[in-house]
Amino acid sequence: MSTRARWKLPLGTAGVLVLALGAWLALDGPPPGDGAAAGPPPAAMTPDTRPAPPVFASASGVPRTKDGGLDLAGAAAAQVQAEAPAEEPSGPYPVDLDALRAKLPDNLYWDTGVPTKEPAELRRRAEVEAKWNTLFGKVQANEATEAEVQQYYEHRRKVSEDAISFATTMLADYGDKLPSQDRGLLELSVRMHRTRLSELPRQQEEALARREAHAQRQREWREKGGGRQP
Repeated sequence: MSTRARWKLPLGTAGVLVLALGAWLALDGPPPGDGAAAGPPPAAMTPDTRPAPPVFASASGVPRTKDGGLDLAGAAAAQVQAEAPAEEPSGPYPVDLDALRAKLPDNLYWDTGVPTKEPAELRRRAEVEAKWNTLFGKVQANEATEAEVQQYYEHRRKVSEDAISFATTMLADYGDKLPSQDRGLLELSVRMHRTRLSELPRQQEEALARREAHAQRQREWREKGGGRQP
């Protein structure tokens, strides 16, 4: 399939950035205490597809993920879609993904975001996602090494930086030609990923501090001759 997408592909192009962030939001709950038992790595959340009202005045109006948690990215995207006037396509979609790829050849979008139905590619993406979910579980359980903590947050930084780069380039090159709904989703993605980037240094520092506190308790436990591990 040519990357010169027609109408139904680019909504995925814009929306996939928001949905990808939705997975990070679903994973970013409050970190467990150092003494919390390590559970299985969390799975990526799939936004609920039920219709939502255009304005979310309370938590009860926000769509939820399958596990019952608030789907914040889905709520924001739904509001953008509800507020944007309906537009009918008048021809080929005004975005040349080949040109975007030439400008951003190393962007993660081409590895993780381009819509596909190829079984082999879907399996590869699932394996990559499982790898990062496993590492996330180790970070939250204070079982990751210092290098693994740094690797995890560097990956998250790369995800957000590439999402911002892709969205801002698409807006700069095609913003005046995009349907308002798609433009709104891209602008929303940029804002959300910038917020996420601003939070990463603190989150990484806190993860390293939790890891060190946990390791210190383990050292003290061993020095006392054992007993129940803290």
